[in-house]
Amino acid sequence: MHTSEHTDAAASFDPLRQKLMRLAYRMLGSVTDAEDMLQEAFIRWMRADRREIREPEAFLPRVVTRLCLDQLKSARVKRETYIGPWLPEPVVEEEGEVEDVTLPLMLALERLSPLERAALLLHDVFGLPYEEIAETLERDVAACRQLAARARRNVREERVRYTVDRKQGLAMAEAFFHASRSGDMGALSAMLAADVGLHSDGGGKRPAAIAPILGHEAVMKVHAYLSEKIWPQGSELLRVGLVNGLPGFITRELDGELQTTALAIENGAIAAIYVMRNPDKLRHLH
Repeated sequence: MHTSEHTDAAASFDPLRQKLMRLAYRMLGSVTDAEDMLQEAFIRWMRADRREIREPEAFLPRVVTRLCLDQLKSARVKRETYIGPWLPEPVVEEEGEVEDVTLPLMLALERLSPLERAALLLHDVFGLPYEEIAETLERDVAACRQLAARARRNVREERVRYTVDRKQGLAMAEAFFHASRSGDMGALSAMLAADVGLHSDGGGKRPAAIAPILGHEAVMKVHAYLSEKIWPQGSELLRVGLVNGLPGFITRELDGELQTTALAIENGAIAAIYVMRNPDKLRHLH
């Protein structure tokens, strides 16, 4: 591959890179795997006869989607043997960015079949017509409409929930950090919804609950223990920001490892807490 060919390929690929990365991440729930898919897609783009491809913005999402579908076949096996709750790798947005696919919606996408997920993302998020989606998924147009409709029904609830003003949400995330780490159980209790759930992903690499902890009393009990036994020895707030579209923060914990916490806020109360502790899923944040 000549340098000029590489430059030409990059010139048409790079403007679409962010869009393709978002597609791959939403398909896979992994930043690392999404980056691998983009690398492979770029190699294929370099090898393709680009003069024959009139619309890279239609061609490249198809390539990335197919790569992701192949990847999901092997990921499905790993997921079945995963220790404890599985959460997607956290993406922490910079100031001004807005993520329209939140963490609860990512989990709803995870419950879909790979083809349902692809049809929904390509049509509803990336605006591809069903004719192109049919070509990508190697299904007829009617089947792709059906896949997207079924997926839409399953994720509709998550799409409309957890909308909170950014400034208010981040203030609540910071207040949650200070109340939980200082042991102010009264302040913490007042922030939590009655049916709050705590979901922590340690991947078998760091201590974490092996099942979601559900209900106000149970979640408070966990935080009372942590604030008494663990956090007084060290939990450093590194940054407050949006984690997968939800208000949250990054901390460095007692073992020196990073941790992200994301809060789903509904009607002014914290409805769900998502804690990522698996070091394999936090490497990209270092």
